Amino acid sequence: QLQASGGGLVQAGGSLTLSCTASGRTRSVYAVGWFRQAPGKEREFVSVIKWDGRRTYYVDSVKGRSTISVDNAKNTVYLQMNSLKPDDTAVYYCAAGTYYSSSGAPSDYHYWGQGTLVTVSS
Repeated sequence: QLQASGGGLVQAGGSLTLSCTASGRTRSVYAVGWFRQAPGKEREFVSVIKWDGRRTYYVDSVKGRSTISVDNAKNTVYLQMNSLKPDDTAVYYCAAGTYYSSSGAPSDYHYWGQGTLVTVSS
């Protein structure tokens, strides 16, 4: 299971750190990705990290403003987002896969969290 948390309301230019905690069969987790879905839009890939933290990838829209990291002792992946913009408003989902891929395809992931809402006000 994956539990996403950390969403909330923040003003433009502010920061948030999202958390994704894995429980249960964590040995099968090889990578964790973050996706987001804005109202009326399709789900969008944001970032991914290999479970050992050695590889990361960001889409251009968040690159330079976000940092993905993992705490293996806590089975938790973090997505720190800075300089937030209203366009970052979305429900953010974390997902776990059994291999690392930067393609951003939802089919690369087998387990999904429930989502956490991030709202950025202008």
